[in-house]
Amino acid sequence: QVQLVESGGGLVQPGGSLRLSCAGSGFSFSSLRMSWYRQAPGKERELVAGITSAGGTTNYADSVKGRFTISRDNAENTVSLQMNSLKPEDTAVYYCYCNGWDGRRLYSNYWGQGTQVTVSS
Repeated sequence: QVQLVESGGGLVQPGGSLRLSCAGSGFSFSSLRMSWYRQAPGKERELVAGITSAGGTTNYADSVKGRFTISRDNAENTVSLQMNSLKPEDTAVYYCYCNGWDGRRLYSNYWGQGTQVTVSS
């Protein structure tokens, strides 16, 4: 059974930090790209950060550059998102996503169920 389970969300004050984690099972974790997306109420889901299968390349949305860091531990089948200097506009449900790419098509693409992050005083 394929599973992608997020954890670490919660309520934090502006300027605070949270670390999100995503644990994968039931698939070849180390062969897939991992990403974090988020979706705020009334808005479209957006890419926050991505990391290649071996962790050699990362990318970030402009809105989080310098504040968020994505990392992965393939030995543990986990991907993390360290979020610092949080702002109210970071409030959203955060989703873990993985996918493969064979040059033509996506494959083995899975979504987690999401974890709520609320930044408020």
